[in-house]
Amino acid sequence: MTESLPADVADLLEAVLSADDPVHAVLRGQIPYLSVRARCTCGCGTAYFELDTDAVVPALTGESTVVAAEAQLFTEDGECSGEILLFTQGGYLSWLEVCSWSDDIEVTPATAGPRLRTCT
Repeated sequence: MTESLPADVADLLEAVLSADDPVHAVLRGQIPYLSVRARCTCGCGTAYFELDTDAVVPALTGESTVVAAEAQLFTEDGECSGEILLFTQGGYLSWLEVCSWSDDIEVTPATAGPRLRTCT
């Protein structure tokens, strides 16, 4: 079942895709044509996308599956608690992985945004 792109997922995509990076700029252009095809059943917030590829151009990320953007999540104490990975396949947004490195910390797209620092 496909659902429209929830605001928390859209906000997280905007946060991890740098407006200054040419590849990220192309991927940002895909966001209006993106919907959530499925979500991980464990509750982590990982979202698998469906994209109207006829309406957008692919980013120059290669033909295979690539981590196009990533960010680390930190607790208020400054401890790294998880990460966000944005995957593309063939230059198209494919899925957003949201994960915690501890069973004690719940990570979802809504809770991850304020805690992330993009990787350089």
